[in-house]
Amino acid sequence: MYLQELKIGNVKLKNNIFLAPMAGITDLPFRIICEQYEPGLVFSEMISSKAIFYGDEKTKKLMNYKNEKRPIATQIFGSDVEAMAYSAKYVSEFSEIVDINMGCPAPKVTKNGDGSKLLLDLEKAKEIMEVVVKNSKVPVTLKFRKGWDNEHIVATEIAKIAENAGISAITIHGRTRAEYYSGTVDLEIIKKVKESVNIPVIGNGDIVDEKTALNMFQETGCDGIMIGRAALGNPWIFEKIIHYLKTGEKLEEISLNKKYEVIKKHLMLLVEEKGEITAVKEFRKHLAAYTKNMPNSSAFRNKINTIENRVELEQILDDYWKGMERVNV
Repeated sequence: MYLQELKIGNVKLKNNIFLAPMAGITDLPFRIICEQYEPGLVFSEMISSKAIFYGDEKTKKLMNYKNEKRPIATQIFGSDVEAMAYSAKYVSEFSEIVDINMGCPAPKVTKNGDGSKLLLDLEKAKEIMEVVVKNSKVPVTLKFRKGWDNEHIVATEIAKIAENAGISAITIHGRTRAEYYSGTVDLEIIKKVKESVNIPVIGNGDIVDEKTALNMFQETGCDGIMIGRAALGNPWIFEKIIHYLKTGEKLEEISLNKKYEVIKKHLMLLVEEKGEITAVKEFRKHLAAYTKNMPNSSAFRNKINTIENRVELEQILDDYWKGMERVNV
């Protein structure tokens, strides 16, 4: 009933369970790992429109989509109209969908008038949506929060602006910028947004397992859901939610052996993509997430936080996993 194919513009998606764009997380290796578990759509890390406009090569590398399942959405952010127009045209050459970020709460983004700061300037937000739609060769989507703070709740207003500007689907995170990730997601505002427009509405926020996924659908009537932080160290969450929505039954928890295989593959992909030194440093946060709530994981994390080469990291990982196997015998 809730799990279904979804069409965004002319892009047909196999299901309506999405991986959210996350800066520093949803790079090529992580997306490939998640894609094993069949999300309907994955998003790039958020990409600076100004960096694309000025030809930054490091930023362009974030749009490496080799060996990936399609479709892929590229998320861009910025408040400079010319840069956003140029970026939309540029990234639409590589992506099936272009997504506009008007939800990021990070101060380093909002201080420049970007991300969720645009929720305080709806005229500028409208102008950006219109130029991105005009310049993109593929459907455009929008991700936003319910407002800047409780005095500026603009969710339904910006949803209607988006629909009128030609946006093909919207994702709403049911928190204000002021809330960051504190408190609980406001499902009622997502429901109001869904009732206010005719384009697909994707619900986002606090989806951490099968039950919260189902609850998002039931309480809001949304057309799809987007999973962000809960996928970190837990990429099989997509398979679990899809199975649950399809059958009403929960899959068994992933085995230690299978988790170990996923971790080793993730590290290998990261080394291939970014080189050993960068990969080992970046993989620490992933390992911390993969081993969260496991026995002695705190001591394990302390060990890996100073490691800078792959051989040593893998040795510590192997030793830790052997200890886990003995515990579970």
